Amino acid sequence: MFYPTGPDVNAQGLSRRHIVRAVEASLTRLGTDRLDFYFVHAFDENTPIEQTLRALDDLQRQGKILYPAVSNWAAWRIATALGISAKEALARFELVEPMYNLVKRQAEVEILPLAAAENLGVITYSPLGAGLLTGKYGAERRPDSGRLVDNARYADRYGLDSDLATADRFTAFAEELGVEPATLAVAWTMAHPMVTAPIVGARNLSQLEDSLAALDVEMTPDLRERITALSPTPAPATDRTETLKSTWT
Repeated sequence: MFYPTGPDVNAQGLSRRHIVRAVEASLTRLGTDRLDFYFVHAFDENTPIEQTLRALDDLQRQGKILYPAVSNWAAWRIATALGISAKEALARFELVEPMYNLVKRQAEVEILPLAAAENLGVITYSPLGAGLLTGKYGAERRPDSGRLVDNARYADRYGLDSDLATADRFTAFAEELGVEPATLAVAWTMAHPMVTAPIVGARNLSQLEDSLAALDVEMTPDLRERITALSPTPAPATDRTETLKSTWT
């Protein structure tokens, strides 16, 4: 919920009107009386958070959704929403959906710690980095077609030289282990203690089998640490990068 569903200027965003109409339309299309989780995607600068949360609360009270969920919000906005929900006794977000893979690790800085502190479920998307971590891409390696070749948005998202260098290191490491890169990438993502489950997608049965094989990978803490070291660690949330001591300096 967020992106336009029609030409009407009101058929977008996180207003009460759009949320309620979109939920009703989803229930009709799916032929069901309820949605287990209902996600709001992206933040709506033009709608007060309170209006969005009140609409989700009303839908939960009506039994049309079981739990509100959120995707692609900054951690501080999620925390703000959780505070409002607690203050106003509204249904709160119970599930977050961040992008998370070996190349895109920003969720480790604040979103995953927030989820741990607030006991939120976490389902992550893009564990393969839009195909970057499947062994098909590298500094000197490109397939003839693929999401990173054909889609400008994804090409930009994963187009840094450092991304391709990480892909090369990761592919080589997977080959050393004798594991398909896609399998190892999914296994690494799902091994994070705060990840409830990664979202996997596939264009064919072979791709699906590679992702599902992650269930058979014994991702020990040591192995995950070695894989993690293949990519740059994101900067911490605080502006103090040195170790804080017991006394103020």
